[in-house]
Amino acid sequence: MYEDDLGEPVALTGPPRRVVSLVPSLTEAVAATAPGLLVGATDYCTHPADLDVTRVGGSKYPTVDSVLELAPDLVIANSEENRPEDVERLRANGIPVWVTRAPESVPAGLASTRRLLTQGLGLGEPDWLPAAEAAWHHVEPVWATAVIPVWRKPWVVIGRDTFAGDVLRRLGVANVYADHAERYPRPTLAELNATAAELVVLPDEPYEFTATDGPEAFPGKRSVLVIGRYLTWYGPSLVEARASLTEALIG
Repeated sequence: MYEDDLGEPVALTGPPRRVVSLVPSLTEAVAATAPGLLVGATDYCTHPADLDVTRVGGSKYPTVDSVLELAPDLVIANSEENRPEDVERLRANGIPVWVTRAPESVPAGLASTRRLLTQGLGLGEPDWLPAAEAAWHHVEPVWATAVIPVWRKPWVVIGRDTFAGDVLRRLGVANVYADHAERYPRPTLAELNATAAELVVLPDEPYEFTATDGPEAFPGKRSVLVIGRYLTWYGPSLVEARASLTEALIG
């Protein structure tokens, strides 16, 4: 019997053949590695773009009854994205759930994904995984500092020990809030503008920042719009993420 990232036992009688994923980045990872294995995913599982499975609602508030109707032999969840009560209800109904931990770095995210794929799902290691590790192995010297909002009304930014913070640090961009006590601080806009950050990195998810929604709040700093999936997803998108983010940041 295997244990998930939180040390909970996952009772599998064999390699799963009907999987529901409640984690967008892991949906992409499973679909790229074993097409046809997924039977359900959330509304926010946008990649691969042609994924044709039953949708079971949002990541934070999935329709548990819809998941149960699919009769999966494994559900994939995440400690930060999914509610414990939903995980417990699935388990109470006899559905094994593999819960991944919210990764604090690129290596941690890829290691967690490797264990899910090779142990939890019984798959071979996909080619994209070592390619992603190689792409993100190097850490650039710091050349800029940034604040990284992920929401507004209220403003929420990336703080300590986050995957996105490590992604940017490997590109040479230091997070002003990297030493904050919270992982997702809620500073005021005045505080954000008063920081010494040269950059404001604005992803298009979970809040969809755009050229006309976000940059205007930071008149004294250079705003950089980036693809949120490249900043926060720990799956096959990491293979191309470094080049895309570097281009956006350097301008």
